Formats: sequence, structure tokens, C-alpha cells
Amino acid sequence: MQTDLIIINDYCDRCHVDPSFIVELEEDGLINVQVIGEERYIPVSQLAELERYTHLYYDLSINVAGIDAIHHMLERIESLQHQVRSLKSELQFYR
Repeated sequence: MQTDLIIINDYCDRCHVDPSFIVELEEDGLINVQVIGEERYIPVSQLAELERYTHLYYDLSINVAGIDAIHHMLERIESLQHQVRSLKSELQFYR
């Protein structure tokens, strides 16, 4: 038994999340689900992202399409921040 996986049904029961929400996230490519036997799992490494998506969906009433857009914007921001750090590093070379 792998300890780096969480059974989706257990997560849904404990966090009061509808399993269809997890299916939607998987279909949109926002999370990866592993199937072992008849059980569906989510890697522990994706738990923080899943909790963020759950908060957006249930607490802020943002649909999965909106969550997908937010996800892409956050990825773009992270990429731009990396570019800024690289440019600052290059700038330091010329000072």
C-alpha cells in the first residue's frame, strides 16, 4: 500500500466534498487521479492544490472553468516572476 496516495472517497467524506467535483477537476486537467484496482486516489503532493480548488469552489462559488482560468493566471504570474528574477540577476552582472 502506498502512503503517498489519498483515497478520493475518504477525502470527499472527511472534507464534505462532492466526488463529482473531483471528477470535474480531473477532466479539466487540474489534478491527476490514479486508479489502482477499483479505487481512485489523488497523490498527497496535489493535496494543497485540491484544497485551494475546494476553497474556490465551495467558499467563493467559483465554477471549475473559473478555477481553471485562475490556475492558468497563477502559472503565468509564477513564470513572469521567474523572468523578473532572472533579469534582475543579469542586471546585477552589469552593475
